Amino acid sequence: MTSLKDAYPSVFLSLTDVDLPVGFTNDYSKYIEFKPLAKGGKAILQTCMDQALGRIVVHKSIHPHLQDNIRERRRFMREARISAQLQHPNTIPIYEIGRTPDDNLYFTMKRIAGLNLYQVMDRLKWGFPSAEADFNLDRLLEILLQACYALSNAHAHGVLHRDLKPENILIGQFGEVSLVDWGVAKIWGMPNEDRTPDQKERAESLTGTGQRPGTPLYMSPEQIIGNFYVDNRADVWAIGVMLYELLCLEVPFKGRTVHQTFDQIIHEDPVLPSKRNSGRPKRFIPSELESIAMRAMSKKPADRQQDISEVIEQIRSFRNHKLLIS
Repeated sequence: MTSLKDAYPSVFLSLTDVDLPVGFTNDYSKYIEFKPLAKGGKAILQTCMDQALGRIVVHKSIHPHLQDNIRERRRFMREARISAQLQHPNTIPIYEIGRTPDDNLYFTMKRIAGLNLYQVMDRLKWGFPSAEADFNLDRLLEILLQACYALSNAHAHGVLHRDLKPENILIGQFGEVSLVDWGVAKIWGMPNEDRTPDQKERAESLTGTGQRPGTPLYMSPEQIIGNFYVDNRADVWAIGVMLYELLCLEVPFKGRTVHQTFDQIIHEDPVLPSKRNSGRPKRFIPSELESIAMRAMSKKPADRQQDISEVIEQIRSFRNHKLLIS
C-alpha cells in the first residue's frame, strides 16, 4: 500500500529556488506570435504559439529591470517549480522553464480563457445581466471548494500559498477552476519573509498601478504582525475572508489606507455578512456559511478550523444538507 509520505512528497527549497544550470537551453525559436496579456511590476505575461506542439500557451518572464535580481529570480523559479510539482487538476500545468535569448528566465503554462473570481463578484455586485443566474451561491461555493482542493493538495506537500485572493482563482469558459500565483508561497522550514523589506513593498502595492487593493485585504493577523511561525491556518483565514465576500459581496476589513486595514484586521471583529447585506435585492445568506466564515477569521489561529480539509467538509456538509431538504 502506498504511504501518505509517498503519495504526497514534500516540496523542498533545494528543488525550487535554485537557478538553472549553466549552459541550460531550450529551443526558444519555437515560440512565435507573442501578444501582450498582462504586465505587473515584477513579471510580464504574454500569449504565444508553441510551434512544436501547435498550441497557444501563456509565457511568463521576469520584468527586464529585475531579471538580474537574485531574490526575484529565486521567487520566479519557486513559483514555476511549485506549480509544476503540485500536479493537481486545480493548478495550472507548467509546460517548460528556461532562458530567453537575452538570458531572462521564463516559463510557459496552460492558457485559461475566462474570468477570475473577483471579476465574477464585481459583476454580481453591479447587477450585470445573467450574472446571478450564471453564478448563484451554490456555483460560487463550488468554485471556492475547487480552490480549496488545490490548497489542500499544496498543504499536503508542505506548501503554503500566502497570497490567496479572488484574483488568483481563475474560472475557465468550461467551468474549470485554477488556483494560481505561487510566487510568495512558503515551504515548511523556510524562514518567514514577512518582516523583510518585502513586507513594506507588498503593503505599498495596495494602490499600485493596475492592481486592485487585494493582497492586504486577505492577510491574516499573524502575517501582518510578522510572526516567525506562519502555518496553513493563515491560508484558512484568507479562505474565510473570501467566503465572507462571496456571501455579501463586501470584504470584512477595508480602511482608507493599508495601515488602517491592517489595524482593523488585527484589532477589530468583522461585522456579520448578514449585517453587510445591502444589495438590491438582498442576498440570501445562510447562517451556517456565515459561521464557517467567521470562525475561519478568528484572530487566534488556534480558534480557526485547523486545516483546510475541515473547511472543505463544513462547506460540503452544508451543500449536502441543503440538497436533502430541497
